Amino acid sequence: MHNHPTDLDEYSWPICVTPGCGRQLWVSETGRWACRPCEDSTAKRISEFPALFRRLDTTAALMRGARRTGGGTSGSKTPPIPPRLEVLALVGPGGVAARLSAIEDAWRQTLGWTIAPWRGNPAQAVPVHAEFLVNNLLWACSSYDEVGQDIVELRKLHGECSAIVNDERRPGRVQIGACPALVEDARCGQALTASAASHRVRCGACGARWETLGEWRELRAAQKTVLAELATQQQEGVAA
Repeated sequence: MHNHPTDLDEYSWPICVTPGCGRQLWVSETGRWACRPCEDSTAKRISEFPALFRRLDTTAALMRGARRTGGGTSGSKTPPIPPRLEVLALVGPGGVAARLSAIEDAWRQTLGWTIAPWRGNPAQAVPVHAEFLVNNLLWACSSYDEVGQDIVELRKLHGECSAIVNDERRPGRVQIGACPALVEDARCGQALTASAASHRVRCGACGARWETLGEWRELRAAQKTVLAELATQQQEGVAA
């Protein structure tokens, strides 16, 4: 804990250990490592991680199978939504779940508690990690001398997630291939566009809609089927 010299001439009022804060602790905060404003702001950030992760995970789901912009083509005429590697990094191994887990494990070790077992995939684990950290944040701010570094890491991680999510509230649109809907026994073929911020797609020509993530997958499957049919027709034409 903080040292409190008996010689008042040498006494230095304790300050918050969070890098970038340096605020003098109140008398009521005597013995704490991190100030209450840092605790409050960190608690708010932690509580927002589950919702942020769900948004990132939905975006990543739309990107699966996408190729890098400028990469080699595979002959497909259906361009995927360009991947954002920072999104995939946050939802995958070593991402949000792993970084929250590392902080939780350090706290558990300091408390002498058993390291928590594996908690499923990242989507399942993030809310559990967030709940643990919120529930034990007061202890950390009061009794864990390395809490300042964890507060900085949580602030940084929250900033990375928020920057992507907030940016996608005003997304541009990209072409995602032709509409595969049947209109009077013929494929519509209208160019479709979509945003990485939403899985909702509507064809402006025939009015076909894909409203849910499941329907988005159905759309992509239908587009692949159409491309396969076209390829077969082309091969038959060459053979003839």
